[in-house]
Amino acid sequence: MDRKNFLKTTGFSLAAVLTYSFPVSCSSGKKPTLMKFPDSVTARINQQVVDLFRNTGERWEYQNIGVELVPNSDSLEVRVQAPGIELSEITLKWDIPHADSSSILNDHWERTYGDLSWHKHSEDESLPWYFLEHDGKTTNGFGVKTGTNSFCLWRVSDTSMNLVMDLRSGSKGVKLGDRTLTAAEIVAFKGFEEESVFEASKRFMTVMCESPRMPLKPVYGINDWYFSYGDNSDALIMEHTRLMAPMAEGLSNRPFSVIDAGWFGPSPSIPDYSSWGDMSTPNKKFPDMAKLSNKITEAGMRPGIWTRPLCGGVNDPGSLMLSNSSERMPVLDPSIPENIERIQSYFRLYNEWGYELVKFDYTSFDIFKKWGFQMLEAKTMTEGDWGMNDNSKTNAEIILNMYRKIREAAGETYIIGCNTFSHLSAGLFELNRIGDDTSGNEWERTLKMGVNTLAFRGIHHGTFYSADADCVGLTPKVDWAKNKQWMELVAKSGTPLFISAQPEATGNAQKDVIKKCFELASRELPLGEPLNWMDSPTPNKWRLNGETETFDWT
Repeated sequence: MDRKNFLKTTGFSLAAVLTYSFPVSCSSGKKPTLMKFPDSVTARINQQVVDLFRNTGERWEYQNIGVELVPNSDSLEVRVQAPGIELSEITLKWDIPHADSSSILNDHWERTYGDLSWHKHSEDESLPWYFLEHDGKTTNGFGVKTGTNSFCLWRVSDTSMNLVMDLRSGSKGVKLGDRTLTAAEIVAFKGFEEESVFEASKRFMTVMCESPRMPLKPVYGINDWYFSYGDNSDALIMEHTRLMAPMAEGLSNRPFSVIDAGWFGPSPSIPDYSSWGDMSTPNKKFPDMAKLSNKITEAGMRPGIWTRPLCGGVNDPGSLMLSNSSERMPVLDPSIPENIERIQSYFRLYNEWGYELVKFDYTSFDIFKKWGFQMLEAKTMTEGDWGMNDNSKTNAEIILNMYRKIREAAGETYIIGCNTFSHLSAGLFELNRIGDDTSGNEWERTLKMGVNTLAFRGIHHGTFYSADADCVGLTPKVDWAKNKQWMELVAKSGTPLFISAQPEATGNAQKDVIKKCFELASRELPLGEPLNWMDSPTPNKWRLNGETETFDWT
């Protein structure tokens, strides 16, 4: 029997690449789970893949490229040097087969798109940031720590496991010069046989993110997007706020009223597009943003606002824009300090206006011109021939710096990242939109995006940030019986609840349910557990606040 078939039939799983044998200390007294050194290391230079040769036990080299793997107390640190070279990626490969009986859980670069599940591995599948494996007995985790300096993805075949670290600046190789880059800190995890897959999965999230930034109290409230879709106004926001505020009467933890896209001055190049414009100047339908925040507060809610910080102006110097953006929709280059200062000024302005929560959007799409699922389909985050102004930093470093500067400027204001990179958002922002848009027009989209997202990315809640699975679009177009269940699931799950309640769809029956759901969402609850998530992409059986509930999604 050959080695490959022998390992399959004897049930080897990816746990074969795990070890406890590195001579490292651990303050807890317990030896952490670590990765073995890889069997090979390659680099991509000018579209050519080259093999690095092992020089010492911890170092691989090729010409001027050096990759050093340093075992720390809880991780395997990847340090990269490449003086005089434009380096696109480094790949580590472990020659350990994967058992046929194992299932894996995938993740996404930014939001999910209704496509997470436990499934058999595929050699063609890219697994951003991390993945989980269940071999029938234990749950194993493989990933990188949050806040990485590269975009990391995993690939699994029957004979190997690969970690690819994308080090590009724009679409071109990074010029590191003489500096040493910590490209990633690899972490691994082996669960206990006696714990559930869900509990083990949550524990692995804490291995990747040691210090999540959480709101002081649970966040919940309203957002106008799923019935206004950008056609909003000062008057509509206040109508929505005054309609919904009484349903949180008596609750000490007050809800938010978030003004979504549509409040700012439009761009002359695309005047009818409500999600692009001048993020510092309101349009004529919003005469005074500071007064509006005061009116929201007086009505009994906490004011929040949406922004798209990378919007450039058609009259801005082209030298400040990303070279892959268009004249019609110019995008600020986030590697330029002047642009970072402009972005910070927006968040300082929103603070001056009195907004206690800012939802910022589109930083992933605006930079790379792809949604997360398109990046996976194309097997590359970005294409074409373009670069950042600062080509000495990787894309991940540049974006992470922008996120840190946003955090700095926002102060104590809560931040919701939307279309932000999950692993770069964790530990910086209190909340993150973890899935693609739900809907105020069709139930099927809410089922696919909302329920799937909550089921498979709920494990980020409290471990990375407060995980927002998106809104309940309460409109006459969506069956109330289905929306009611979605609202109750989110409210009982312990995660943020936001409702877009069109007045025409909000009668006494809806108000009664909203009031109960606001009360649940206002307090700390245990994270909802999808009980049949191993079998269904949209689980209908959940453990919520200690009770087992079944939903009818059909």
